[in-house]
Amino acid sequence: MESFRIVLLGKDFELRFVSLVVRSRELSDDVVLFDLGSSDNTKDLAQKIDCRIVDYSDELHVPKLCSSLLNDDPARTTLLVNVTDQFKLRDLPLLVNRARESWDVHMSYTSDNSEVTNPQEVSYSDGEISHLAVSIAGMEALSKSSISDSPVELDSGLKVRVLHTTPPPNVQQRESLATASRFAQLLYWMLESRHPLLLFGIPGFVLFMVGYKLSGDVLDSFSEWNETSVGVGLAVIAVTLMGLFAMMVGLILYILGKQVKQIQSQYQHWPKNNEGL
Repeated sequence: MESFRIVLLGKDFELRFVSLVVRSRELSDDVVLFDLGSSDNTKDLAQKIDCRIVDYSDELHVPKLCSSLLNDDPARTTLLVNVTDQFKLRDLPLLVNRARESWDVHMSYTSDNSEVTNPQEVSYSDGEISHLAVSIAGMEALSKSSISDSPVELDSGLKVRVLHTTPPPNVQQRESLATASRFAQLLYWMLESRHPLLLFGIPGFVLFMVGYKLSGDVLDSFSEWNETSVGVGLAVIAVTLMGLFAMMVGLILYILGKQVKQIQSQYQHWPKNNEGL
């Protein structure tokens, strides 16, 4: 008898089937597909990856499911997962952890009966199973129950926990800077890589344009040359030259960086990230 088994219940989920089986095999000793009548390639994929298939055509009520699980060589602990559109692969490890907490019955299902607030009082016929983790004792007790019964009527000696299935919160994802636009992607890359055209080129261009504008607007406003006008003129010339120098430095560093990368690509033994320089 296997110690832990995962049963995938559903149909027509070929796009997710292989990833579900691979992940389930990492977390369990056996994986079984309870197929509800797939019309796509789900069963063909199961045969290719050697996943056992059980054709299930009975009602999707917990007692009926447990009877089929008992007839199918049960494990000490069985986790049945109803693979619907709402089920996500990232939820599987959480369900496995719950199944390993020594519960005889740990189940979650959705119900349209809003009058009953306690999920243990909802009858099996009124709920749609989401997941079911059961031991041998819990499986036998559920298989003997009627679909009109509820989990609260199970033997008091069993460890039972029943939950309502709640959909995950719909959190609006904020668009990151790197995916906002092509310009934002370029800007993010330049910031991350400390690109010389960003560190020197853009400030140099700004200084050059400021100096150029000041040379035409400010200097023409002086009617005579004195200490003030000469100082302003020298400051404008300095700003313009600093901007031009910064742009030249950015271009030179950019060209040198390209040359260094080209040389590094020719020598496989060249230290990466300039290590050892």
